[in-house]
Amino acid sequence: MTRTQPKAQADAQSPAEAQSPAEVQAPRRVPGRKPYRVKLGSWWWALPALVLMIVVIYLTTIAGGFFAFTNWSGLGPFDFVGLQNFVKIFQTPELIGSLWNTLFLAFGFLVLTNIFGLLFALALNRTLKSRYVLRTLIFMPVVVSPIAVSYIWKFIFDYNGPLNQAMAAVGLPKQNWLASPTLAIWCVLIVMVWQNIGFVMVIYLAGLATVPIEMEEAAALDGASTFKRFRYVVLPQIQPSVAIATTLTLIQGLRVFDQVVALTGGGPAGATQTLALEVYQQAFTYQEFGFGAALALVLSLLILIFSIAQQWATRDRSAKEA
Repeated sequence: MTRTQPKAQADAQSPAEAQSPAEVQAPRRVPGRKPYRVKLGSWWWALPALVLMIVVIYLTTIAGGFFAFTNWSGLGPFDFVGLQNFVKIFQTPELIGSLWNTLFLAFGFLVLTNIFGLLFALALNRTLKSRYVLRTLIFMPVVVSPIAVSYIWKFIFDYNGPLNQAMAAVGLPKQNWLASPTLAIWCVLIVMVWQNIGFVMVIYLAGLATVPIEMEEAAALDGASTFKRFRYVVLPQIQPSVAIATTLTLIQGLRVFDQVVALTGGGPAGATQTLALEVYQQAFTYQEFGFGAALALVLSLLILIFSIAQQWATRDRSAKEA
């Protein structure tokens, strides 16, 4: 009995008494929390990219916003003119026309690209056997330079080009596609939409891949038509893809530049002039860098305002209501 008593006393000791003094005095950690420590070795490799981004993007943007209130020509001294550049923008009919052209191309590009991109995504989603080849063919124009695509279409739209020759072969009159103030802006829009349908299609295909096929089959068994299945089953599931696709196409449409330069150069008679092209011409052609910076600031504000409005319009209301 006497030999087993020390062992029993040792077993009766509490866990705290059995621990060493250093372990007893150690502070307890709250479960789920980790101490926040910034270690140089974990983020120093990102410093070059971070510095480059700050210099190239943020500092240049701030400098451009500063020069928007001056009359700087790009070289030499400058004077502050306050809001004079912005007043001049909205008092110049040519610049107002450029604004309307930009809005027309942006919203036309937004609507048409998303409609055709979604239709192609629905058509090439599951059942078609040749869908992978067709997806590749539709996506191929996206990887080609916009300038190269625009010059190819410029050849197609030429008065003696393939399009007019095909029209003449069926008895239709030839058209001055790029020389007509009415048709030129539609030609620019067609080129923009044609090149970017594949990009939007891929976004919608990614969204359609998340839609359970069982939900569509259940709706079909309940007697829902194809449109109702899309409206009440598919569309709510791909709402994030709709928000991403519409935001990207809206921003790209507002800052359209390459297609206009290659196809029409802003003509004829300013019928296809856009704000992005005006920024380039005012700053680098006419050497009015301050006025060009003011135009760039107006364009940036337009992109910001419309992007916020679009994000609000396509937000996920179901999560908020839940």
